[in-house]
Amino acid sequence: MYTMEKTEFLEQNIFQNLKNLNDGFDSDSIQYFSEADFETVLERIEQFGIGIYEMKPWLDEDFLDIKVNEDYRKKATDPKWYKKAFSDFKKQQADLKYSASYKVSDRLLNRKSASEKAAESEALRTNEE
Repeated sequence: MYTMEKTEFLEQNIFQNLKNLNDGFDSDSIQYFSEADFETVLERIEQFGIGIYEMKPWLDEDFLDIKVNEDYRKKATDPKWYKKAFSDFKKQQADLKYSASYKVSDRLLNRKSASEKAAESEALRTNEE
């Protein structure tokens, strides 16, 4: 059975149609998003039950601060902590670029993506006709 990689899962299900603002100021593997796009990221990860270990906003080529789930005495998958952290950052400073480290469960990675399932069922229907 094929197991999807965490980065692949995030690309296909969470970061889809969002603009990565990392233009080389940090590691290539870390994606940064505008405030509006990061809000979309948070909505999507909550739907999937994905957690966030830490959230890092970036301001003018520098890290502003880091918030981690332990600061809020919450599990990484508890949306209360990351929504509160995001809200705190937004109040502190407008127009930040946001990144996070994500906790994606093996159960999610082992599940086929919705698009793969749709393609398979379409192929089955076509074969049955």
